[in-house]
Amino acid sequence: MKLIIGGYAQGKLTYVLGQDRQKTYRVLDGDCLRDGDALAEEAEKSVKNRETVIVNHFHLWVRNRLEAGGDPEREVEKFLDRFPDCVIICDEVGNGIVPVEAFERAYREQTGRMVIRLAKEAEKVVRVVCGIGQRIK
Repeated sequence: MKLIIGGYAQGKLTYVLGQDRQKTYRVLDGDCLRDGDALAEEAEKSVKNRETVIVNHFHLWVRNRLEAGGDPEREVEKFLDRFPDCVIICDEVGNGIVPVEAFERAYREQTGRMVIRLAKEAEKVVRVVCGIGQRIK
């Protein structure tokens, strides 16, 4: 698994798609996938087509799962067991002003902790700023 992080609108997806033009990718948008089963079902389609799965907007998928009462940590574990060669793209959500709402604080903390765990397990971690990737692992 590869983990790509960076701020909002910094060119993370464009960076990933430009890395290996020989590969074909299937981009799954975390904002559109409301549960872990949908994420796995969509990724399964890519395996049949020999496409590399990219989970874009991972932070929004985590938010959707928390709002729905899901367990995103367990669900992403199961997902990674099935799709170990995927690419996960996540905005950095822990910077800036601390939100007033309890859910917003919990969401940011949960996402941060999940990204830390993903980074430990990832074969490669890249931070993208202004469309330029800097490998940090």
